[in-house]
Amino acid sequence: MKWIRHACRAVILRENRLLAIKMCDRSGVFYVLPGGGQRHGETMKQGLLRECWEEINLEVQVGTLLYVREYIGRNHSFSKYHRDFHQVETVFSCRIPDGAEPTPGSETDRKQIGIEWLDLKTLSSVRFLPTDAVPVIQRAFEQGSDLYLGDIN
Repeated sequence: MKWIRHACRAVILRENRLLAIKMCDRSGVFYVLPGGGQRHGETMKQGLLRECWEEINLEVQVGTLLYVREYIGRNHSFSKYHRDFHQVETVFSCRIPDGAEPTPGSETDRKQIGIEWLDLKTLSSVRFLPTDAVPVIQRAFEQGSDLYLGDIN
């Protein structure tokens, strides 16, 4: 049986830098937003709080919905590995307490090798996934709008 996975992610900015999870796989280093899969019985915000605690060891303050992203694996460059993978992600603007610094949490992702603050202005110069979300994240903080991105890689 095929199913759709739901995940929640956090966009956390501090001084024009974006907090990202540093990952590594066969193709090298890449970055993603903190967050992950929602569990049955959790609200999206509860799932995001748990995932951030597990990955960055901080309690975040969940703010507004920035955008919704859909990923249908067979339509994108990772189709060889994600042929039957379909995920919907809700991405929220989040905050962390002033002065708090993220550290790896108790249940990091298998491919997670660190946490980094990335310069928002030069985000397109690193391998950030999904790539098509970079201008959306930059624009969201300039304009503050909610967006549905559809099926993007």
